[in-house]
This record gives sequence, C-alpha cells and structure tokens, in this order.
Amino acid sequence: MRLLDLVETSLAVAATRRRGDKIARMAALIARAAPPEVETVVAYLSGTARQGRLGVGWAQLAGAKDVAPAAEASLGVDDADTALARVAATSGPGSTAARVDTLRALFTRATAPEQEFLVRLLMGELRQGALEGLVIDAVARAAGLAPDLVRRATMMTGNLGQVARVALTEGAPALARLGVEVFRPVQPMLADTAESAADALAALGDASLEYKLDGARIQVHRDGDDVRVYSRALNDVTPAVPEIVDLVRALPARRLVLDGEVIALRRDGTPHPFQVTMRRFGRRLDVDALRTELPLQGFLFDALLVDNDVLVDAPQHRRFEALREVVPGPPGAGPGAGPGADASAGPGADAGADAGADADADASASRLLVVPHLVTASPDEADAFMRRALAAGHEGLVAKARQSSYAAGSRGASWLKVKQAQTLDLVVLAAEWGNGRRQGWLSNLHLGARDPELGAFVMLGKTFKGLTDAMLAWQTERLLALEIGRDRYIVHVRPELVVEIAFNDLQVSPNYPGGLALRFARVKRYRTDKPASEADTIATVQGIYQRMTGSPPPPRR
Repeated sequence: MRLLDLVETSLAVAATRRRGDKIARMAALIARAAPPEVETVVAYLSGTARQGRLGVGWAQLAGAKDVAPAAEASLGVDDADTALARVAATSGPGSTAARVDTLRALFTRATAPEQEFLVRLLMGELRQGALEGLVIDAVARAAGLAPDLVRRATMMTGNLGQVARVALTEGAPALARLGVEVFRPVQPMLADTAESAADALAALGDASLEYKLDGARIQVHRDGDDVRVYSRALNDVTPAVPEIVDLVRALPARRLVLDGEVIALRRDGTPHPFQVTMRRFGRRLDVDALRTELPLQGFLFDALLVDNDVLVDAPQHRRFEALREVVPGPPGAGPGAGPGADASAGPGADAGADAGADADADASASRLLVVPHLVTASPDEADAFMRRALAAGHEGLVAKARQSSYAAGSRGASWLKVKQAQTLDLVVLAAEWGNGRRQGWLSNLHLGARDPELGAFVMLGKTFKGLTDAMLAWQTERLLALEIGRDRYIVHVRPELVVEIAFNDLQVSPNYPGGLALRFARVKRYRTDKPASEADTIATVQGIYQRMTGSPPPPRR
C-alpha cells in the first residue's frame, strides 16, 4: 500500500465530523492492507508509529525534514515503517547523526503531504479526529466482526495492530482466545476525575477508597520463577526494577498478573516526586547503584490472575480479596499508611490514622505492600482518608465501585480519582483547531508563563481539558480576534488572554524552552479581569518545582 493512500485517508478523516464517515473511510483502507501492512496502517491511523516513541526531538526532525519533497509518490507504508524501525534501533555513539540521516533519506522520498504527515506522526501531533475507539470500530467493520469482540481483545493484549491482523487473517475464534495471559501485558484500567471525595461517593455509593500515589504504574507477571514487570505503556521494564522482581518471586502464588505502582520513598517514609521515581526507568546502566541510592516501594491494588483463577471479569472487591491473599502482611502497613487501612474495616474504621507514624529509619528499604485502603459510604470518612493521604505526601485518593470489573484500557466512571490541584495564571500563545465534536473550534491551548527579563513568554505545555462547549465557542471568537498568523492546524495569537490552569505536577521536559512542563493541566476559567502583564512568571513556576522536588529547576534552553 502506498503511504500516500494512507495520508489521503487521514486527511479525509480529519475533514469530516461524522463518526460513521470516519469509520467507513478507515475500514476501507484497513481492508485493502496486505497482512504484513495491517499493524502499521492501524498504528498510523491511531496517530502513532508502530515502534512507539522513537527518541526523536524537534531539533533532529527539523534537520532531517529540510529537504525538497518528492514530485511523485513512491513510498510504501512498509518503507516508512522500515525506516522508523531503523531509527528506533539506532543507539550509541553517533546515533543522533545516524537517526537524522535515516529520516532525511525517508523525507527525500516523500511527497509534501507525506512529509507533513510524518512530521506530525513523529511529534505526536497527528490530529485527525480518529481516537483508538474509532479505529477499533473501523477494524471490526473491515473484518466483519462485532466491535465488542475487537475492543475486548485490544484491552487484553494492549496492541490494536496485533488484534487487527488476527481479526483480518484468523477471524473471531482467534480473537476470542486473546484473554489474560501471563507475559502478555494488559492495558491498564484508568480513572476518571471527581472534584471531591464526596462527589466520588455520590456517584459510586459504598466504595473502595485507596491512596492515590504519584508513582510509576507497573503490571507484574509471574510464571514460576520467571517474573517480568511492564510499564503503563506496556514496555518491559524488568531490568530496571530487580528488587520488585525478587519480592514478587517470593510471593506464594506461582502464576500472577498484578496491577500497582512503584514509588521511591525518602527515609522518613514520604514519597519522592514523580520525576525522582522515574530516574529508575530512565536508564539501564548502574542499576545496582540506583537500587541502593533510590530503592523502590511497591504498592499493589489489583489482581487480574492468581494461579489458575482469571479475575479480570470479577468484581473489584473479589479481586482485592484475592490480592490480599497473595501479598503477605497487614494491608496498608507501609510508610505513611498507618494502622487500620484495611479492606475489611468497613465504615467507621480509622483508616490511615497517624499517617507516617510507622515510618522508621529503614523506611527506604524495598517492600511489596497492598495499597492503603478503606471501604466506606461516608463522605466524612472519605474526606478524613483523603487528608491522611495528603499528609503522608501522596496525591489524594481513588474511589472504586466495588462491583465493577476490570475495564482494561478504559477510563470510566467505575474508578474516580480525587487530587489536590495547584493553579497558575498563564497566557494563551496559540491554539489548535479541534477534531471530531470540536471541529470548527479552537481547542488545544498553548500556554506560556511570563518572562519579565526578556519581555516574552515561556511555553509550558498544552491542554484542551476542562473546556465546555460555551468556553470553546467563546475562546474561538476571542482568539481569532487576537490572531497574528496561522498554519494548517495552529492559530498563533497576541499574548493577551490570561487563563487559570489547574495542574497536578511539573516535570522536566527538553521539549519546552523553560525546561519544565505541566502535568495533567486543565482549564479552570478565563481571567478576563487580569492583563497579561500580571500573569505568573517563569520564576514562579521554577519556585513551585523547587518546593515540590527539593531540587533546583533545570536550566532553560
């Protein structure tokens, strides 16, 4: 299949607002793909490279794409995939130049539309209004199968491309066999957001509450003495976490698929910031030294498989009971958890009392624990549990419907997270045109902090979250009045409009000139009462980062 055929389908999908038309166009393309091409076609339609993140920054991409486009289309989908696979595999001395050379050769063969498509694909900005849910429906239509069958297989395998290939070549019986298996990671279940603990209970009723940790999501698989650990993105990170491997190998069950998080703790039992924990996953060298310097604490909160018992469709309370039978020691007995954080405690239990009291001088030793936990329908008890989680240095709580099954890969109303957010008043620097339901509106906002020394603004990230239809309509009209230039997707504006942004964290980022990026940013409200000259400064942002991490902010680029 020609890459241009896929690019033209992508453009057509982006140009229509009708869900049925998007699915029909993608299904027609998928049905035409040869079996070896299916995984790449599905990945590109979903807006990602089949190899995942390639470690290619804007500077490398800019150096590679500075070539004249080809006059005629000659690239196949497999040609692009082979080139990107070579980029992903390139490492070591001279790898940067080698990656640029490979990309330059690819761009030399690409037409102008193909070049633009590849740039946006590699930068994660391919906004064609085709989220994975739509692509799943397109795969189902192309294969003549029920969408629910394709959706469940995708959740169980975490790989829509693989599912599409099986669906098109082997059909429904083969898809039905794609259930929970050891060493085939499952897409993690995700939580939606609630404004408060009381709101979460109002939605769920009698609920299971757990500490919301700001760690690294892990999925642990075991078969006998063979243990592997997978990341949130389903990457194998086993070599980075040897202490977790040792702890899982010591558990009584022989076959396991468990869900949880790891987090690095200070010696007083309080958690290090997310960025510190992620140091354990950022490199594979000196793991032994890092293990001593930055030991990881494992907190488990779900069991998908225990020995021969597949639990993914069991209710949450049954899965948690199975987890507690496997993991030794009193639930929640770790640093910051305190006594009483027990699933069986029920309403009125003093879950997590005296948070941090049991953290001793050896709090940094690696352990494997069940997450601090409470079952209640009382808003007062939920608020108290939330306060104890925050006092112990954690993010907040997650409320879970006790009868809910494990909806792999889904972000729904069965799990609700409640976190304490910070806010900044930032300036809108640009906005991207929306897709799907938001087509015709300026949606994704580019956000900047004020730099008084340079008389400019420093970009900190983007967000389209928190916007109501009324806000989308208002900001589109307002931003178009401030327009100073545009390209196909982005409208650049005079930096005059101030918006209050809630966020949960700051992380080091080489992608932005300030060296920092917002995590989980969302719009709270527009500050029409506030001029841009009174927006928060980059120095304020750096100060927040230093308070959160105890480390100096990264240098600006």
